[in-house]
Amino acid sequence: MKLSKLVGVRFKEKPADCVIDSHAFCVRGGYIKQVSNGIFSLYTPMKRITQKIENIIREEMDAVDSQEVMFPVVLPGALWEESGRYTSVGDELLRFKDRNDTAMVLGMTHEEAAVHLARDYGRTYANYPFSIYQIQTKYRDEARPRAGLIRVREFTMKDAYSFHTSQEDLEEYYDRMANAYFRIFQRAGIDNIISVKSDSGMIGGSVSHEYMLLADAGEDSIVICEDCGYSANMEAADTTVDNSGCSEKGELTKVYTPDCKTIEDVCKLLETKVEESCKAVIYQINTTDEYVVVFIRGDYEVNETKLTNLLNEKVHPAEVSYDSGLVAGFCGPYKQNAKCKIIYDKSLEGIENLCCGANEKDYHYVGLNIKRDIGDVEYVDVSKIRQGGICPNCGKKTIKISRGIEAGNIFQLGTKYTESMEMTYTAEDGSSKTPIMGCYGIGIGRLAACVCEAYHDDKGPIWPITIAPWQVHICCMRIDDEECKNMSEYIYNELTKMGIEVIYDDRKVRAGAMFADADLLGVPVRVTVGPKALANGEIELSTRDKTIKINVKKEEIIEKTKELVDSLFNKINEKVQDRK
Repeated sequence: MKLSKLVGVRFKEKPADCVIDSHAFCVRGGYIKQVSNGIFSLYTPMKRITQKIENIIREEMDAVDSQEVMFPVVLPGALWEESGRYTSVGDELLRFKDRNDTAMVLGMTHEEAAVHLARDYGRTYANYPFSIYQIQTKYRDEARPRAGLIRVREFTMKDAYSFHTSQEDLEEYYDRMANAYFRIFQRAGIDNIISVKSDSGMIGGSVSHEYMLLADAGEDSIVICEDCGYSANMEAADTTVDNSGCSEKGELTKVYTPDCKTIEDVCKLLETKVEESCKAVIYQINTTDEYVVVFIRGDYEVNETKLTNLLNEKVHPAEVSYDSGLVAGFCGPYKQNAKCKIIYDKSLEGIENLCCGANEKDYHYVGLNIKRDIGDVEYVDVSKIRQGGICPNCGKKTIKISRGIEAGNIFQLGTKYTESMEMTYTAEDGSSKTPIMGCYGIGIGRLAACVCEAYHDDKGPIWPITIAPWQVHICCMRIDDEECKNMSEYIYNELTKMGIEVIYDDRKVRAGAMFADADLLGVPVRVTVGPKALANGEIELSTRDKTIKINVKKEEIIEKTKELVDSLFNKINEKVQDRK
């Protein structure tokens, strides 16, 4: 490819709406162009990158005996009604009607389509286990698209679905797929991705893991114990609280606390510890507006994902009405007579002397002992784990909270879809049984953006050679110099004959502009042909990451360039190995 013919515009200024580096570089470097909010066209460089990612994924999916298929983007609503998700999924699912007034959806995920495709083949135990996958366009009507290809509405995704006759067989294949995921990420050049326990969300299932790139620009909070290796998404991390050493039982006393609506204000006024306080966080269930009051230790926050999973209902912060019986800012568990669902978080368990709201304006209680004053209650975990908190695996106070970008996910679905969609098979003993499913997804564009976020400097991306748009970038510093031009074209032609992918800057531009564009394109190997070096019989050979910069005899430039390309491939491939 000659750069003078490459469609796309590269520019210096950072766009105002780009909040993270990968988004800015992809726009500035002529990789993507926004069509609408969360919807992008891909220019040639990004298309070449994503094609290489897809090829890596295909090779690794084929290696774990998954067969490529293709599902429709447009699906009948009736198929989603079979699973129950037509109504249970929110506005992210784009619903519409065709000219025949038939309810249709744009596929945001394809569990229903996978069951529909597989249920005829899967009628007999003899055909199990099996796995299918696709690389296909999907549409999720995301409320807040952001960060370029990180969070979009239309996207390309690899999604795989496996079918099994036993939980043991699913778990074995789940581990194989987990290893395949690590190999995919390693082959794409990023080996600092971790697997974390996650919440299954709308996909469902009892076990799920996300593959997270640790990055400051990430929108997910990742819980890590550096001592034992425990890791989980904040939404799924179990919270353990140590309340030993708290004050002994005291007398339950109502106290006047004017103008104290936050637990911090109350504790300051009463000179009590926030660790021995109980605050109320009030929600309403989306479908019914029923009030839900969560009582939680004053220095902890409610994890709304845990709360949603506990209730099996989505919630929103409450608008407390006058006739609700709840006193906002002074709500407490003692003599709580409002019509509401009450939840006690585990962070309160073991505290024998609590400060809490008195359900009366400007009053709080001190000395509350839940068991003595209220009775036996059920404690559940609906709180967010904290920095420096107790690791649920090793029990040490070693929890660290980091930011991460989700690069992929895997789920053990169980029978959530096969049962609701009446997929059955005849077992060896003649009985009818329901198969068990797993599903496994990787966003193609998101993975490309993750790589860019992981590997860049202040001038542009540094693409790993396995997915780089081109492998070698030739910079002809003086296209109007006959010797420079002839040597550049000779290198271009010879490397191309050898199967090496080359982008050749054949434009008549200033050196600064040429190098700026080269940095934005992020090609791993650079050959710089200039008249001064040529006068000495030399050509500069360098890498985009600045680790190598040497002058090579012009007679050896083809050989040395090929050796450098091969060494970069080997450096990545040597790191590829199975991990569990």
